[in-house]
Parts: sequence; C-alpha cells; structure tokens
Amino acid sequence: MLKKVICPLMLVLTPTGDALAESLYIPSPSSTYALYPPTGSRTITDVMERYTPFVEPRLKRYFENVGLTYPPQNIALFAMKQERNVELWAKEKGKWSYVKRYDIQKMSGHMGPKMREGDKQVPEGVYQVSLLNPNSRYHLSMKLNYPNEFDRKYAQLEGRTSPGSNIFIHGKEASVGCLAMGDYAIEELFLLAERTGIDNIEVLISPHDPRKGKLLAANTQPYWTKILYRDIEQHARKFNR
Repeated sequence: MLKKVICPLMLVLTPTGDALAESLYIPSPSSTYALYPPTGSRTITDVMERYTPFVEPRLKRYFENVGLTYPPQNIALFAMKQERNVELWAKEKGKWSYVKRYDIQKMSGHMGPKMREGDKQVPEGVYQVSLLNPNSRYHLSMKLNYPNEFDRKYAQLEGRTSPGSNIFIHGKEASVGCLAMGDYAIEELFLLAERTGIDNIEVLISPHDPRKGKLLAANTQPYWTKILYRDIEQHARKFNR
C-alpha cells in the first residue's frame, strides 16, 4: 500500500549585504599559512613561492605610485616609537624617496635606548637586517644586528655584559623588545627585503620623529644617549618629506 507523505516546507534564507559577504568568506593568504611546510622546516624559498603571487603586485604598485623602480637598490626602514610607525624609503639615483608608512601594532618599553637583556626595551640607533627568519613564531621576521658597534662599545665601558640580543621586526601583534608589524605588513617587508638584499637595508629607530623637533635625552638616561641622538638625527636628515 502506498502512503501519502507530506514533506515539510523548507525555508531557505538568502543572505544579503554584509551577511552575504560573510557567507562567501574565503580565507586570506595569511590564514592558509599552514598549507605549506610547517614551522621549523620552511625556507626563504618556500616563503617567496607562497607569497610572491599576491604580495609582490602590491609592492610593485607602491613603487610605481611614487615613480620608483622595483625592486629598489636600497631601502630604509625609519621607525619612530612615539608615532608608532615605520616609514619605508627607497634610494634611486642617489636620492631617497618616501614610499609608504606601516603602523607598529605592538611594542614594549618606553622612550630611550635598550640597556640590558630582559629590560623589554626596543633599541634606538642605526641598524642593519642580519637575517630573514621564515620559521618565526610571529609569522615571519627580520633580525636586526643589535647590539651594533655603538651598543657594544658603551656596554663594555659601563660593564654591562648582557646588553641584549634577538631583536626582530616581525608579524603578529605581540612583542617584547621587538617591533610587531602584523602579518600583512611583515609579508610585504620580508619579500621586499629578500628582493632588495639584506646588505642593502638600513633600519633607523628613533624615540620620536627628529624632523619635528630635536631629540632630547632625559636626565635619567646615560650620558652617551646625547651622542646616540645626534647620530640618529644626522641619519634622519636624508628622509626629508
């Protein structure tokens, strides 16, 4: 015997507006980071192959917008603690030109130079990128050559045997003594650093923008802070907007 079956009405809701956008969400490149070699086994080549297709077009556009050649021969990252940003500059035909600004997502400490291991201070001074780390706990990172010659000199004079180490510019939004730029920014900076060559990168870290006023050392800071700040001011002069 055949039975009559009554199917319940199915109500289908079609999302619109923001709800539609959310329903069509496609993971960002950063959120699919785990799809390639796990942390600890990645190489710089792995990172470049993973991110070049969608990061490099952005970089090329930044440079085209200011009339510069990509990749550049030299770049500088000018970080200012008080303003909480990092300016990207590029050198072409002997002239430095502003490219763009990145916001610092997180940093620890206060104004003033780094003194010792564990003080949570972001160093101040003129640095270089010493290596690129594709296996960072903070997505990607670029290690700075802290302590540099200046830092080592005054640490030795003052008997500070542990001035600190392992200072990075990295992704994510957490930091102890480093500059956390967020994943989106570090993907661009990492790729740009590899394209430019780490030997062609200058990193200047200042307590505030010296173009807006002289850098003044607090009475509680070491005597050599004044020497350091004059050096930072001198290097900042070429970044004239």
